Amino acid sequence: MSFVSPLFLWYFMPAVLIAVLLCPRSWRNGIVAVASLLFYATGAGSFTLLLLACMVINFAAGPALEPDEWGMRPDNRRRWLLIGVIAFDLSILLVWKYAGFATEQIAWFAQLFGGDFPIAELALPIGISFFTFHHISYVVDIYRGERHALRNPVSFATYISMFPQLAAGPIVRYREIADQLPQHRSHRFDDIAAGFPRFALGLVKKAVIADSLAPMVDACFATPADEMTFAIAWLGAIGYTLQLYFDFSGYSDMAIGLGRMLGFRLPENFARPYSSVTITEFWRRWHMSLSRWFRDYVYIPLGGNRAGARKTYRNLCIVFVLTGFWHGAAWTFVVWGVYHGALLIIERACGWDKAPKDSAARVARRALTLVLAIFGWVLFRSPDMGQALTMLGHMLVPDFDGLSELVEASLTNQRLVLLLGAAAIFFLPAHPVTGPLLESARSRPATVLRIGIMTVGLAYAAILVATGTFSPFLYYQF
Repeated sequence: MSFVSPLFLWYFMPAVLIAVLLCPRSWRNGIVAVASLLFYATGAGSFTLLLLACMVINFAAGPALEPDEWGMRPDNRRRWLLIGVIAFDLSILLVWKYAGFATEQIAWFAQLFGGDFPIAELALPIGISFFTFHHISYVVDIYRGERHALRNPVSFATYISMFPQLAAGPIVRYREIADQLPQHRSHRFDDIAAGFPRFALGLVKKAVIADSLAPMVDACFATPADEMTFAIAWLGAIGYTLQLYFDFSGYSDMAIGLGRMLGFRLPENFARPYSSVTITEFWRRWHMSLSRWFRDYVYIPLGGNRAGARKTYRNLCIVFVLTGFWHGAAWTFVVWGVYHGALLIIERACGWDKAPKDSAARVARRALTLVLAIFGWVLFRSPDMGQALTMLGHMLVPDFDGLSELVEASLTNQRLVLLLGAAAIFFLPAHPVTGPLLESARSRPATVLRIGIMTVGLAYAAILVATGTFSPFLYYQF
């Protein structure tokens, strides 16, 4: 079930919100937990049992991982239990997400020596990368003594399976939501009034912009190598850069809005990443919940930047190889992670990780950072390294050839307007939908403008959803 499907918009979401509004406050977590498992089961089917098994293991381990102030629970025992639970969580992720990739590599080596090796073909459970990270956050935060373990299985199920963030984030660290799980909620209508505009904004981003650009992007990336041109390569790369942002940030807006309507405040996931002046800043603004997770549970435990430059660079390499591999079991994702890790190391080594103060230099650095990010997205989107290198090669070598018939047919006037409008967003001084102009509650004209734009956009998005012109969120595949 997708947030942009009629089943969700017309039936599921209204039913859950009405139940949360009308039932006693003490029922909220139970309603959310049951609704979330139903939400997951509609798309994942029998994989719901896998999710439940992981939840049982991590919930059972929680109390035993708490530090014991009376010294009755040895740290060694807690440490080994933590290692065991994390190993279990990661083994589930490794088997279901990476077994096929691993057996492909073994089969390739076997063929070099005339042998044969079977390739594992396992369906990928929806959201496995996200709920695995939630489980790890839960047990680590308890082990560190940052939060107490949950004794109520319904509250635990609410945290892990909460449907706004279950399939594609944001990745909510346990300590960010632990204090919200108690069901003291006195302003339910205010929460819905605050959350619905955010949800509507995300729906407009996804249905109106991202899905409209998708056919053009698909046509560019499907262009054979002998038909690829400078214009097609750049059109596809820029189009995907915008499509991915509006698709994923749209999902995050919808998730944050849904969470708020249910009484939860989920963490922000984007902060205008394409306005970044350095790659270091880009990663503070793009998929922020993932960056924070790797910082807290991988980078800092490895030593962070406390043990000299060489170990800092090593830690950055490890984190970004893992970041790339987390996104998918393919060499393109690994190379994308290595690419960004290398850029961060170069910036640190050369002292370029700080934004310049001169305005002209800032404009130049911002343009360079955006171009570097666009190159990276070609790796991220391409099905294999061959196509990625083909597109990158044409992007670096200008020619005078135009668009192919297929790409030209996909570039309708509507998509061209959307492409230019979406690109213009990143060059305005304030974000036109989340900046001060449209979010100011003190100005009547701004309020009217905000309501007018959102009403028209929401109506158009609803029409697109009703006609079936929507696609799954891009991050569902991770």
